[in-house]
Amino acid sequence: MNQHAKEQILSATSALFCDGQYEVIGKHFAPDYVVHTAGQDLRGGPKLIRSAIELYRGAFRNLVVDVQFFMESADTVSWQRTMRATHTGAFKGFPATGQPIVWREMVVSRFCNSLIIEEWVVTDLAEQLLFSRKSLSHKSPQSKRLRSDA
Repeated sequence: MNQHAKEQILSATSALFCDGQYEVIGKHFAPDYVVHTAGQDLRGGPKLIRSAIELYRGAFRNLVVDVQFFMESADTVSWQRTMRATHTGAFKGFPATGQPIVWREMVVSRFCNSLIIEEWVVTDLAEQLLFSRKSLSHKSPQSKRLRSDA
């Protein structure tokens, strides 16, 4: 595996998701960075990355990320990040639950001139948030009363 690419992914993931060190974005990502996710091609370079990381860090506290590498080619690396956190803030329409959450993201990162220029991301975060919401609704006293009165 390309050791530089692996180190760059680990360094960027730790600095951004775990530590909120936005100043390292330019060290790891190309100015014309694009991400493909959920049927969308999102462009915006460093501003896009910063806003996405701020969104995650605002909704999920005590974020821990485990990285596992799978394959590589001359300019791409495929890898998985397992994210663990406490859901303490609203996230894309999902209210905070205060509960721990774990989700996985499969990522393919393409490099150009030693910077990440393009990524493809598949995540199960929305599914995990739905499971979390469903789990909480079964625990609420009101839901228990409604079921027992039926």
